[in-house]
Amino acid sequence: MKSRIFMYLFIFSVLLIIFQYVNSKNIIDKYEEDIKTFKSKIAENEKSIAELEEENFDLNYFNIDRNDNALDYFIAQGYNADELITAITEGLYNMNNYEGDDHPIVPYVSLTDSKLLINKIRIVNHKWILANFTDGEYWGEIFVTYSIDEDNNLKYKLAEHLLYQKINN
Repeated sequence: MKSRIFMYLFIFSVLLIIFQYVNSKNIIDKYEEDIKTFKSKIAENEKSIAELEEENFDLNYFNIDRNDNALDYFIAQGYNADELITAITEGLYNMNNYEGDDHPIVPYVSLTDSKLLINKIRIVNHKWILANFTDGEYWGEIFVTYSIDEDNNLKYKLAEHLLYQKINN
């Protein structure tokens, strides 16, 4: 009787060990498959990130932050480049606070009841600015040159302008 009990215990133990082995192997195989899937996704994402970084670099090419020659020009003139860039940007945005119909730098009059406002500014280098403007319905772009006079005042001069035609669908 004792031998049968030991035999049944032995068989039960063997079956339990086989079950544990198969179950563990399935779990490990699933984890390995998941790891392969995640590694391929990570590789795809890293490739995508590299492409986006390259595209971002290309899109920011004409930007004063990446133009060492323009920044060196400001430094050689004795200006703090970061403060000057902020002053240039704020100077254009402050032109949005105007009275009447005529914007100080945008050569168009609003065709709606709202004012023309400069939305976006890109300082290209130590002499040029590109800006976008709109009145909410019509929009356009301006090309502005700027300089600093002897009294350290910023002077803006409109060089080119463009108003997009409204397309009726």
